[in-house]
Amino acid sequence: MPIVADQTSAVIGVDTHTDTHTAAVVTAAGAVLAHTAVTADPAGISRLLAWAADHAPNGWWAVEGTRSHGHGLTRALIQAGHTVLQAPPPPTAVRRRGGKSDSLDAVAAARTVLATPLDKVAIPRADGDREALRILLTCRRHHTQQRTATVNLLKALILTADDQLRDQLRHLPTRAQVRALASLEPATGTDTQTWVRHRQLHTLAVAITTTDALLAANYRDLHALATRTCPALLAQPGVGPVTAATLLTTWSHHGRVRSEAAFAALCGASPIPASSGRTNRMRLNRGGDRTANSALHTIALTRRRVHQPTRDYVTRRTTEGRTPRDINRCLKRYLARQLYRVMQTHAA
Repeated sequence: MPIVADQTSAVIGVDTHTDTHTAAVVTAAGAVLAHTAVTADPAGISRLLAWAADHAPNGWWAVEGTRSHGHGLTRALIQAGHTVLQAPPPPTAVRRRGGKSDSLDAVAAARTVLATPLDKVAIPRADGDREALRILLTCRRHHTQQRTATVNLLKALILTADDQLRDQLRHLPTRAQVRALASLEPATGTDTQTWVRHRQLHTLAVAITTTDALLAANYRDLHALATRTCPALLAQPGVGPVTAATLLTTWSHHGRVRSEAAFAALCGASPIPASSGRTNRMRLNRGGDRTANSALHTIALTRRRVHQPTRDYVTRRTTEGRTPRDINRCLKRYLARQLYRVMQTHAA
């Protein structure tokens, strides 16, 4: 398989930061031609493009942090028609031996990409609807974690509350407890400890109610955007708006993932050989995008409950002596293949 160095005469590696970007032009043979540092703003990016045109007019770009500090630069490069690749962080052993600075990191980014096989280069994810899906998913995770922490704190305060309030809330489900506490008004004439506890319980219940409304609105936005991007994906058994949005964000756009096998590896669903001697087996892949892997796992569990062909498959594999972990691994691999083909065929 050819590597990037076989396809271009030079790579411009960029180490991105909040305030500055440091770039280095490295030839296909690994020689460093030039360095520069610019400010991380539109004026600095314009100077960087002009500098690169003088030193490597047809060079490819290797940018670190394409979805963080380098997002603005990546967007400008793509709009200008340049080939942009996502630079992986340099290996720890290499950094330990060679030291660390912005210039050294820029050179390391270029050299790492130069040695990467073409079928393994990382192309930055797309903007537009897929970036909107990513933002919605990020905010949803934040709201979910915040709600869980708030509910845990609410339960802890209820546990040490006065007997009257505990008896009132004892047999209620969590949602009913939240509704009751959201309308709770601290009684006058009570001691300071009880008044403060009731006040904080009321505040936490209101916060949970507000977070629930945010999550409901987030779900509606995810459903609308995922439907517009790939309605056929949502039509698959076990696929909901959240899992569909997660997979679409990982897949990103046509051309980013070269095959269904690569998509399975990206999602951490590709089998890894774990054989030795007379033992011949595969094990779970613990690498890849763990959020996408979690989405595949959720879909697999849902299909095991409601999808008859999946239930038949689980029964057959169980009778063959497969463990539940092996069956789930196989299911996620099959799902990666099927859903990748759906996105390749039907995604906008």
